Amino acid sequence: MMSMTSHNLDFGRSVLDLVACGCSSSASIHRSSVRKIAMTGSRKSNRDCGARRLVCCRQNLARCRVYSTKTPETLLNEVGQIPPAVLNLKEKSRSPISLANIFEVVAEDLQTLNQNLKSIVGAENPVLMSAAEQIFGAGGKRLRPALVFLVSRATAELVGLKELTTKHRRLAEIIEMIHTASLIHDDVLDESDMRRGQETVHQLYGTRVAVLAGDFMFAQSSWYLANLENLEVIKLISQVIKDFASGEIKQASSLFDCDLELEEYLIKSYYKTASLIAASTKGAAIFSGVDGSLSKQMYEYGRNLGLSFQIVDDILDFTQSAEQLGKPAASDLAKGNLTAPVIFALEKEPKLREIIESEFCETGSLDEAIKLVKTSGGIEEAQELAKEKANLAIHNLHCLPRSPFRVALEDMVMFNLERFV
Repeated sequence: MMSMTSHNLDFGRSVLDLVACGCSSSASIHRSSVRKIAMTGSRKSNRDCGARRLVCCRQNLARCRVYSTKTPETLLNEVGQIPPAVLNLKEKSRSPISLANIFEVVAEDLQTLNQNLKSIVGAENPVLMSAAEQIFGAGGKRLRPALVFLVSRATAELVGLKELTTKHRRLAEIIEMIHTASLIHDDVLDESDMRRGQETVHQLYGTRVAVLAGDFMFAQSSWYLANLENLEVIKLISQVIKDFASGEIKQASSLFDCDLELEEYLIKSYYKTASLIAASTKGAAIFSGVDGSLSKQMYEYGRNLGLSFQIVDDILDFTQSAEQLGKPAASDLAKGNLTAPVIFALEKEPKLREIIESEFCETGSLDEAIKLVKTSGGIEEAQELAKEKANLAIHNLHCLPRSPFRVALEDMVMFNLERFV
């Protein structure tokens, strides 16, 4: 069992942002206190943020700067009270952003990573190696290592580094290994047969091999992590592995729970998704040798981007087909895992609570629940929440000098939001 007692928290956030950050803020609070504070204000906070008027200040939205005309009243002790940047997805003159274009500035770094990934896993056990190759070759986006490279290069410029260090590159490989291991275990826990349109490891090799393959990759990545010989990064990434387990425990303990608060959902999403992304971006900054305040901003960028990504993923679970998702649509709801669109919909649809609490025992009840989520405005409110987190991520990048790497980090935020347009 994983300890879930306390983490350091930065109170310069909205109530919706009160999730563990793992950074070196001086404010410390028990996680139960987070829940008590957050539950008193989340609904008002979300409505206030949704009331912002947006003003675009540049034609090219891929590199746009847009600001709210209203400073959210729910921000607590925000340094300088600077309103977060906002992005307008309806700008007609803007062409869609692709990952290929974003990754172009680190294409050589990613090519080297792909060559190293299979060899870094090791060849001691052919079965485990085969299982790892299955998921490494399943069309993954390599988003997390790309973020490591982008932040590494964006911050390296600040300290005069002309090339990435071996520690930057090793960190990217470790991050992808940890992510891959978590996917293997997730598929076992969720009993998923498909991922990215291909059969999962446990479907091909059985649950025993899948669990061992995930364990092996966690262990191997931990060994390489220790060899980086940087205690701050070791603690940072080790916390991520703890967070994975905490997230799964929180999710399993709240299935079909219609009283689940939005803050609990965000904490779980941090554990399962945003924690690794935040650690990736902060670790990259640490190895560049920048000061602590900048590495903290990189952590916040990764955390806000990660939360926005998870919210968008949960939206797409309702708006895309099984073919587009590479897995059954609305699979989370079917299993009782209530996400942002459902939580918002429950505020307006009493009938939805009845259906969910019955655990879809009647024929057609799942389809009815999906329809209620779609017609209640739950998806639209979740979209606003994803945009809010994206706004904060853009704001976190203001400490970086203008460069192709910062632009790519901004475009990553836009790419995520464009997924539900």
